[in-house]
Amino acid sequence: MAAKDKKQETPLKQDFVFGKKNYQFMLIGLGVIALGFILMSGGGSDDPNVFNPALYSFRRIRLAPTLVLIGFGIEVYAILRKN
Repeated sequence: MAAKDKKQETPLKQDFVFGKKNYQFMLIGLGVIALGFILMSGGGSDDPNVFNPALYSFRRIRLAPTLVLIGFGIEVYAILRKN
């Protein structure tokens, strides 16, 4: 009798730590962070004796770091959001 009862028990269901929306927000946050780092790249000069003022453009100094910080904020929101 005891053996039959054990077989009839339902197996434990494995749940994910986060819900579907949490993972979607995490992917969006990662995309925003990646976009920020892509916008930060470049602007250097091949010749070390020539200064390229594009290094200090609005895109690299203001926009890209702001996008990275917004992406990190989205990640924190995704982690703390309840299902």
